[in-house]
Amino acid sequence: MKLEGTYTAVVTPFTRSDAIDWPAYERVLADQIAGGVTGIVPCGTTGESPTLSQDEQREVIARTVSAVKGKAVVVAGAGSSSTAHVAELAKQAEKAGADAVMVVVPYYNKPTQDGLVRHFVSVAKSVARPIVVYNIPGRSGVDLGLDAMARIVDAAPNVVATKEATGNVIRAQQLAARFGDRLTILSGDDALTLPMIAVGARGVISVASNVVPGEVTRATKLALDGDLPRARAAHLRLVPFFEALFIEPGVASAKALLAHRGLCENVLREPMTPLGEAARKALFSAYEKIS
Repeated sequence: MKLEGTYTAVVTPFTRSDAIDWPAYERVLADQIAGGVTGIVPCGTTGESPTLSQDEQREVIARTVSAVKGKAVVVAGAGSSSTAHVAELAKQAEKAGADAVMVVVPYYNKPTQDGLVRHFVSVAKSVARPIVVYNIPGRSGVDLGLDAMARIVDAAPNVVATKEATGNVIRAQQLAARFGDRLTILSGDDALTLPMIAVGARGVISVASNVVPGEVTRATKLALDGDLPRARAAHLRLVPFFEALFIEPGVASAKALLAHRGLCENVLREPMTPLGEAARKALFSAYEKIS
């Protein structure tokens, strides 16, 4: 499976009574398709997956598959500190029709590199779908090293890509140099998409594209096409917006702007909370300059 382009780490809309807002979710997905994104990533961190029950995750993935109708690739998130639980989530995503499964490095319990290898190989062997490894040490508390990644891809042929969110372009180029076409690199940081593509990444799993799918898709495509002057201009135009988007957690920013656009309510599940006033002012100021 070739993963390339813009994939949106999509939000999960909620009603004021804290249920999943399915009509709003369909509006958000339709907006993504209209914006030309390559894929949708439901049940990731931006989708508030830690607050979703397993039944809710299954339904979110199934409804995503049904709503996009093959117009976008569905890469379902599966994350937990328990290998057995992740394997069950991966099987659930496969059964719901996801095209691929994104598996985050286990968080909080800080496994060894050997433990991480065993985790990803066990999960990969539990399903037939392609696996995207999600390395985000700032949140998981442990970094998946290059040697461990090599052991994983050797043992698990369906591990085909990594969402690289170390915030380090040097790591991206190390991955590209070591694995070549064997492992697709996808940027996990909107502000680093262009630099990462310059050293071998093939796209982005984006938070910003929740709000401006067309703009992120265009900037990513220009970079992938090698049109550096136009790619640089498109990317730099968005950088102040990317920065404002992450003053507070990106899901809060995305939902504030999606609510502003009338696509969903500005409701998050605790412990996540709506944007504070200072962050909101900065975000909306940056958004107005690109909208």
